[in-house]
Amino acid sequence: MAKKILVIEDEKDIRDTIVYILEEQGYEVISSEDSKILKSINSIKPDMLLLDNWLTEWKSDANGQQLSKQLKSNPSTSHIPIIIISAVNDVQAIAEAGLADGYLRKPFDVVELIDIVKLHLK
Repeated sequence: MAKKILVIEDEKDIRDTIVYILEEQGYEVISSEDSKILKSINSIKPDMLLLDNWLTEWKSDANGQQLSKQLKSNPSTSHIPIIIISAVNDVQAIAEAGLADGYLRKPFDVVELIDIVKLHLK
């Protein structure tokens, strides 16, 4: 059975590219531009979460780092590997502060994306 990856990315072109690449690799991909999909995370049961750090739908100070930390602090979701995606220079520090399992710096290439997914879905 294919591993399921939840992708939350507000930039449509980037989201579509990630979905295409991962589906070509045989993964089942669920994607959204909206972090509200996380309310359904227990029914979706993803094997991994790729999470953009800055989503334009956020009207508050919330960000991917904070969402990652909440998910990692919750016993029912703490086992899900989370990869923070961002174009900021300090994305590694953001991922670490959010207790994420890894990070992917934008712009990324196909090999980087595939490698980080494989690494965390062993």
